[in-house]
Amino acid sequence: MALKRLEAHHLIALQWLALPKRGGKTMAEIAEQAQVSRQAVYDWIKDPLFERELKRQIARNTLDRLPEVVDAMAEAAIQDRNAAAAQLLVRMNGMLTEQVEVITADVGAMDRTELDRKLAEFKARRDAVKADE
Repeated sequence: MALKRLEAHHLIALQWLALPKRGGKTMAEIAEQAQVSRQAVYDWIKDPLFERELKRQIARNTLDRLPEVVDAMAEAAIQDRNAAAAQLLVRMNGMLTEQVEVITADVGAMDRTELDRKLAEFKARRDAVKADE
């Protein structure tokens, strides 16, 4: 049966389950703390409401360590030349997005002479860049 709300015994279990390695507790010890059966705790873990709150609690528990994680990522990006870490850092700071903007132009309105002129212009710029290298 799906949980409709979380009660005190749920919150006790959540506090332990959200800790790394369950705070050193076994599932039986967590169940004992919450004054329920071990099977009840296993059932709760499968419940959508309990699962959602467990994820929230894990996030709250780790929020204070986030600056350390970001600093470690910066070190990895620099020392290990880790492109994925660098990309994530840049994206986190709003300097890179997943958004791709496509602008379409009605090339049907452009005549063949104009297209040839633009192509020649492009090729001249490309050749100039190659000559500078």
